[in-house]
Order: sequence, then C-alpha cells, then structure tokens
Amino acid sequence: MRINTNVAAMNTYNNLVNANQMKADALAQLSSGSRINKAGDDAAGLAISEKMKAQIGGLQQASRNAQDGISLVQTAEGALNETHSILGRMRDLTVQSANGTLSHDDRKQIDAEYQSLQNEIDNIANTTQFNGKNLLNGGAQGGTPAPGGTPAPGGTPAPGGTPAPTSTTFSFQIGANQNQNVDVTINKMDADSIFGTTAHLSLTTATGLVGGADNGDNGDTADISSANTNLGLIDKAIKAVSDQRSSLGATQNTLQHTINNLGATTTNLSDANSRIRDVDMAQEMMTFTKSNILSQASTSMLAQANAMPNSVLSLLQG
Repeated sequence: MRINTNVAAMNTYNNLVNANQMKADALAQLSSGSRINKAGDDAAGLAISEKMKAQIGGLQQASRNAQDGISLVQTAEGALNETHSILGRMRDLTVQSANGTLSHDDRKQIDAEYQSLQNEIDNIANTTQFNGKNLLNGGAQGGTPAPGGTPAPGGTPAPGGTPAPTSTTFSFQIGANQNQNVDVTINKMDADSIFGTTAHLSLTTATGLVGGADNGDNGDTADISSANTNLGLIDKAIKAVSDQRSSLGATQNTLQHTINNLGATTTNLSDANSRIRDVDMAQEMMTFTKSNILSQASTSMLAQANAMPNSVLSLLQG
C-alpha cells in the first residue's frame, strides 16, 4: 500500500473529468441544436458547412433578385398593355375617318382624340418606372442627337453627337456564383419609336385643301389617303409592341423557372448542411444521460478511492 500516490483516485478523477466534459458538450449541443459549436467539434465538417451556408445565402438573394426582375417585367408589360389598347383605339379611329360620308371638319373632331392618344403613348413611355428607373423611354438620359458641326472651308461637316438610346438593359444576378446573370432589354416605346416616324400621325391634311380645292372630293381623297397610310404605321406599331411584350413574357417565364430551380437547390443544399451541422436530439440525449450517469458514478467512486489510504491507519494501530 502506498499513501503518497493514490493511483486509483487519479484514474477515477480523470474519468470524472472526461464524463463532465462529455456532459458539457452534450448540453451545449442540445441547447443550441447544433452539432458543431466550435471548430474542435468537427474541423472538416465546419469548413464544408460554412461553404454551404455561403452558397445558401447567395441562392436566397439570387431568388430575390429574380423576383425583382419579374416585378420589373410585369410593370413594363402592364404599361405596354395599355399602349396596345391605345393603338387599338387609334386604329378604330383611323378606319372610321376613312369614310367618304365624313367631312373634313368631322375628321378634325376625330383627329383631336387621335392626337391625345398619341400624346398618352409618349406619356406612358416617359413615366413608367420601377424603383425610380425609367423602363420604356430608352433610359433616363434619353435625348436627341447633337447637331453636326459647321464645315471648314473645303472641309466636311463635323460628325454629330451620340444618338439617343433606343433601348434599356437591366442585368440581374440570378445565381450564387459570378457570371450567373440574365439581362432584360426593353426597347424605347414612345410614339416616334413604335411608329417609325418623328411626326405625329394625323387624320387630316395640314389645311384640308389640296391644290386650292375646297373641302370637296380632293380634300376628302387626301384625308382618306392619309388614313390608309396611318393604318400601315399603326399595324407596324402594334407589331412592335406585341414583339416587346412577347419578349418580356418569355423573360418572365425564364425568371420564374429560375426561381423554382433556386428554391429546389436551396432546399437540397440546406438539407445537406443540416445533416452536417444539426444535432440529432435523440442521440445526443442518450449521450447526455450516459455522461451524467458516469459523472455521478465517478464522483461516488472518487470518494471511495480517496478513502482507501485510510486503511493504512488500521495497520499502524494494530
């Protein structure tokens, strides 16, 4: 028997420390719901989990970006729907004006509404915005080309300025990694752009007279000819608006499919990260119960081990 070194007590104490540490780790995992609370719990698992968390965050933000893209497209498409309605009304008025029973004054009355409708097309193009950004006027900084320079003696005119933009492009990041983006291009949709002319359409000639005639056959013929010309321009404008709306519709469908895919990818990646990072509550409760019992047993046995050297006293007393 040795009394200077109580090996049994030392072993029991080590077991008690281990049991208490196991119990503390189990408590931390049970209270946090996470299997990895510090790098020492699982260094490799922590590294993998952090990369997954970064990807999940990027995917979620990309989904929100795509949703913003859909909102922008819906705003533009809704405005163009109204432009379509206006063009339909203008076409009706054009056909109505090509009626030989109408006088030039009758056509002037129809033309008043006609001009108002064209102005509304411009108004829609210039005021349709999403988050302060113009959608249908070719960009916020639209304008007209600068005039050309004055030619020097024996020289040529200086080139004109930069033409006003004819479309606006919006780019959306729709993935968690770089270079995963989609562009939404919207053409300029004011009256000049869709009709292909810088002059407003009119259902009457400038004066209602042709070659000095009064408002008789020649004047009527000129007005009807103008109406027929306008029909072609309006049909061209309707096609331009239809093409743009079709493009926006295709883009919206693409963005919706992107959102669906991002949602599925986020779910699968979150599930994979959960298997690495989250604690199995049932298993960890078993570990806690086991370590708690071992801690209590070690405490009791340590008391017994500490009492063992006292038996030496009986030898000395004998």
